[in-house]
Amino acid sequence: MQHILCNLCNMNQTKDNYIKFIQSIFGWLFLAVFFVACESKHDFVKVKGSKFFIGDSSYRYIGTNYWYAGLLGNTAEGKKRLQQELDFLQQQGVINVRVMAAVEGEGLINGVPRVQPPLQTTSNVFDSSVLYGLDYLLVELGKRNMKAVLFISNNWEWSGGFLQYLNWNNLLPDSIMRRKLTWDENRDYVSKFYSCQPCTDGYEAQLKLLVGRTNSITGKKYTNDEAIMAWELANEPRPMRPNAIEAYKTWISNMATLIKQIDKNHLVTIGTEGFIGTETMEVYQAIHNNINIDYLTIHIWPKNWGWFKADSIQPYFDTVLNNSNQYIQKHIDIAMSVNKPLVIEEFGLPRDAHAFTAGSSVAWRDKYYANIFGVWKQHNNSTGVIAGCNFWAFGGNARPIPNQIFWKKGDDFMGDPPMEEQGLNTVFDSDSSTWQLIRSFTKPNNSSASKE
Repeated sequence: MQHILCNLCNMNQTKDNYIKFIQSIFGWLFLAVFFVACESKHDFVKVKGSKFFIGDSSYRYIGTNYWYAGLLGNTAEGKKRLQQELDFLQQQGVINVRVMAAVEGEGLINGVPRVQPPLQTTSNVFDSSVLYGLDYLLVELGKRNMKAVLFISNNWEWSGGFLQYLNWNNLLPDSIMRRKLTWDENRDYVSKFYSCQPCTDGYEAQLKLLVGRTNSITGKKYTNDEAIMAWELANEPRPMRPNAIEAYKTWISNMATLIKQIDKNHLVTIGTEGFIGTETMEVYQAIHNNINIDYLTIHIWPKNWGWFKADSIQPYFDTVLNNSNQYIQKHIDIAMSVNKPLVIEEFGLPRDAHAFTAGSSVAWRDKYYANIFGVWKQHNNSTGVIAGCNFWAFGGNARPIPNQIFWKKGDDFMGDPPMEEQGLNTVFDSDSSTWQLIRSFTKPNNSSASKE
């Protein structure tokens, strides 16, 4: 009897152990499924029709151009500045930043010093160590639930851009590239970029390096980083001449396709100013009708486009508003026709009386910003297509150097690139009236993700 009881006891222990084993298996399976689900639930911005979404919540924002932010993290002083400025932006409800991802080459270009340091030092030679600053930026953005739009290259000279690729491939001599080009010279040269195979190959190598990068701080691939909202082909890429339009279209299509092949998570946009930068409205619509282009952009520059005289905004202000609103509406029509979101991703106005110093009046700029933000707010409904706007540009705690108009190597970066008067279009952290205006638009709904 004792023997039988012992066997029964052993059987019960075996049964208990078996049950515990099965329970542990199911427990591990549950945890595995849970972690896989968590891993796959990324806060990436997606497009549904003419809206941005994060999950089931719409994503609408007021953002800024903070093009130098990816350079700040390369020094201890720059890291401190970046942290303070991102905290400041977050407090204002500014949750989206447009950032330059890379510089090509160094030295004078089109008569001005370009920003530094370069990622692509010479043709197809990369110093990836400078991308630590971009890695650091993405980490800090992630901590604050902010998003970045990263532009890969530049139509203009201040970061090297297309002119540098042409120079490297013997289509633009040093002697010409270093001096100030006329507008027609600039158009003639840049228009050659799209049909220069070695030039576009060099750009493509930079694209692959950036999009395929793994963050050196976190070990996270850029393709899996929720802090990135979108890749932008370039800052304001233009065909520049009508005879370059077909090559321009082909380049856009090929590069957008390439990014989508590498990165399944992030949006892609072109970075255009609108039809002013694409020669015709038909070209603008055609390039944004591409299946791999997720949303449209426009830039508005009343001063550059001659809508007012440099030091006399007030007498022309009604013209500035009317022209801006008409320009926006024309592109709204295109966005509706292709059923994609539209972002007003650059717009700016000089300080009153064409002043540069921090503390000088920005009354007319504030009125202009209020108009743009007002248009954006009107589209925060089920039928509106304007999903975001990024003002140009944030200067943070940098300040112009007295009696020095233009940027020099070693100066703090601010919103104005080297070829423009430092302080001209910059919004400093001390421009209290502008920040009060911005908060009046961002704080009511936090300008973030919200249920439709």
